[in-house]
Amino acid sequence: MIPWKLLDKARVPDGGGELCLHCRGQEFSIRVDGVELMNSRSHGSEDALADLACQGIANRPAPRVLVGGLGMGFTLAAALARLPPDGLVVVAEISPAVVAWNRGPLAELAGRPLENPRVRVREEDVGRVLLENPGAFDAILLDVDNGPGGLSRKANNALYGKAGIARAFSALSPGGVFAIWSAAPDPAFAGRLGQGGFSVREVRVRARSGSKGGRHVVWIAKREK
Repeated sequence: MIPWKLLDKARVPDGGGELCLHCRGQEFSIRVDGVELMNSRSHGSEDALADLACQGIANRPAPRVLVGGLGMGFTLAAALARLPPDGLVVVAEISPAVVAWNRGPLAELAGRPLENPRVRVREEDVGRVLLENPGAFDAILLDVDNGPGGLSRKANNALYGKAGIARAFSALSPGGVFAIWSAAPDPAFAGRLGQGGFSVREVRVRARSGSKGGRHVVWIAKREK
């Protein structure tokens, strides 16, 4: 078996763990403190996050979408493929290293989506972007850390608490969609979404497209008009 090779490492800003980028042949892995966060062979659920969110805004003119968490670029690429030509995607990624990896060794995995002219990148906490843009987005796609049960940065937990949900609600236009990825179910988080004014649907999606393997969770929360 081909051994894993460490390509780069960086500390997550604001007190987070150590992110490491590994490769093995054409396979890539991003890990935090030795625990795998994502793998280039398993992005079916990241694609589904964009699919499910964009379905809810398909008929809107010039939709604006916020992607919180760049990962390996698969959610961003899927969103671009499903939005109309006049759509705009803002990516909020707190780690400059992750952005650099997506412009470098990871660029070809998702078809170089950061080079798309419809993309704007903000290297900062998605929570700040939400706070500073009331009513600005038709959809918010959140894929930060491991979902509500975070691994890489304790401050990420605030995104999934009542205050974070309220920020997302305020940043959406009426009828907008808040879509959240998680590695596992979390009934308490789903309950908080409902308490925050959203109508909520939980969808189980395959970690790998067309695979019989494990499943992840996507919540589709709609801000009613």
